[in-house]
Amino acid sequence: MASLPGAHGVFVLLLTIVALYLFTRDKLPLEASALTILVILLVVFEVFPYETGGVRLVPTSFLSGFGHEALITICALMIIGTGLEVTGALQPLAASLAKAWTAKPRLASLATLAISGVLSAFLNNTPIVVMLLPMLVGVALRNKLAPSSLLMPVGFATLVGGMATTIGTSTNLLVVAIAADLGIEPFGMFDFTFPVVLVGSVGVLYLWLVAPRLLPEREQPLSDRAPRVFNAMLHINDTSKACGLSFAECLSLTSNEMRVDRIERGEGLSVTKLPSVTIGAGDRLAVRDTPERLKEFEKELGAKLYSETGIEGIGDARAAAEQQFLAEIVVTRGSLLHRGTLTSTRFAQRTGLIPLAMHRARGPDMEEISGNIETIRLRAGDVVLVQGTRVQLESLKGSGTALVLDGTTDLPTTHRANRALAIMALVVLAAALGVLPISISALSGVGAMLATRCLSWQDIAKSLSAQVVMIIVASLALGIALTETGGALFIAQSFVNAVSILPTNFVLSALMLVMAVLTNVVSNTAAGVIGTPIAIQVARELGVDPEPFILAVIFGANMSYATPFGYQTNLLILSAGGYKFTDFLRAGVPLTVIMWLGFSIVLPWMYGL
Repeated sequence: MASLPGAHGVFVLLLTIVALYLFTRDKLPLEASALTILVILLVVFEVFPYETGGVRLVPTSFLSGFGHEALITICALMIIGTGLEVTGALQPLAASLAKAWTAKPRLASLATLAISGVLSAFLNNTPIVVMLLPMLVGVALRNKLAPSSLLMPVGFATLVGGMATTIGTSTNLLVVAIAADLGIEPFGMFDFTFPVVLVGSVGVLYLWLVAPRLLPEREQPLSDRAPRVFNAMLHINDTSKACGLSFAECLSLTSNEMRVDRIERGEGLSVTKLPSVTIGAGDRLAVRDTPERLKEFEKELGAKLYSETGIEGIGDARAAAEQQFLAEIVVTRGSLLHRGTLTSTRFAQRTGLIPLAMHRARGPDMEEISGNIETIRLRAGDVVLVQGTRVQLESLKGSGTALVLDGTTDLPTTHRANRALAIMALVVLAAALGVLPISISALSGVGAMLATRCLSWQDIAKSLSAQVVMIIVASLALGIALTETGGALFIAQSFVNAVSILPTNFVLSALMLVMAVLTNVVSNTAAGVIGTPIAIQVARELGVDPEPFILAVIFGANMSYATPFGYQTNLLILSAGGYKFTDFLRAGVPLTVIMWLGFSIVLPWMYGL
């Protein structure tokens, strides 16, 4: 039986449980939860000092994550990824894949999965998915396929490929850096590429041949020709054709095709939808339909899909209102609209775009939209339909503050695209050949991007995420506290005792499975950072090489396939593919099992366990 650590160790164990719970709460900003945990650690260890062997654990050591080499490297690589995105460096590849789909769709499908995986070994997954989403939806429509059969497999392929190198994901970088801090020989960039290629190849074949058959056809893909259904408000004014008509006469203006959920009058007052009810100025009709039909209803009733007060402050609101360019904006974690409302974020005033309607993402706790869309608190996966000029849409798309999926405009392609690709290649080569550490190589790449004007300082500011920084710093602080207070040793001893009757290779497999389950309910970064010191302690308790146990943490923490909230790219494809929560279970759980079993066989074989 493992002996409990001291009071500080017990406190840290309980705080870790609280942290993992907070990280699963969508109502709490992830960065706020991380800051809360960090502050609690600092205050408690300052008020109640912890000493071991006559040496005090200095509370400010919990802040070392802000200057940690791994965090600096991750931020630098995110900035370089932004450089590739804003220069359109990867757009020619997307265009080539689109042509291949027209000629040989079956082989093009495999090529798309393979290329996505390879790119993700060196680049952040998000820009890759953003680049491929519009292309894949267009391919699906041209080939009369359900977009839902394409998007999720490609999204998962980027996660599989991200396992292959130390820079493939932020989790890889952090785990490798923490292991080095704890005395483990540092991993080279391609030290664990071989097992990923072996097992990942099987995973990609599953995504190519099996996963599309498991996914049901879902409607509402991203496309002007097959749009999703939106909730909207038709505002009636004095000049509207419907003003003064009965509700029945109002419906007849649309050939009785308009579906009205309710009639709102004044603040918080709904009028019963009786045929004889008179529609007056100031009334709002809550309707639900596709973007094109909503625009038709707006014209037929002489109403407006936006509130006049909602667009106050727009430079030329009338010009924006007359534009017919529609776009769909997906709310992603950390974006402009996440956990805010259209009113509180002053979206219209900041972008010049007019919000028209909203589509609520599906999930286990996602309620239907009710009330004015301008006051609805937006969640990750929600989609806002906006209207404005092409210039405004391009500006928002290039700002990095929102994901615009409109199918009408392409990612920018500039004469600096080749420069950005060359810089990225040099960064990878310098690190892979051991010429420079990846941290120095990546920072040098950022400097080169600025010097060659592939990036501006504004681009750099927009590419950095407070959420990413805070979750990494808080997780590193928890990792330090767990290690220094004996919490990690206690968990490791308890885990070893629980599986003591199993052979070492089964213990390795069990650890990886625990990480795979954990990463689907909390941040994969948190899972990896907290799991690393525990894995090293488990290996030491067993008296074996800790390296395969560290890889078990890396591989397990990257298996974010089973929930839409396991990884940020899952949220992107959740909305674009019209998926439901259960679709991730359908396709993601079998992939998790394949990858887990594969690594459970390959790792013991490679390390002689």
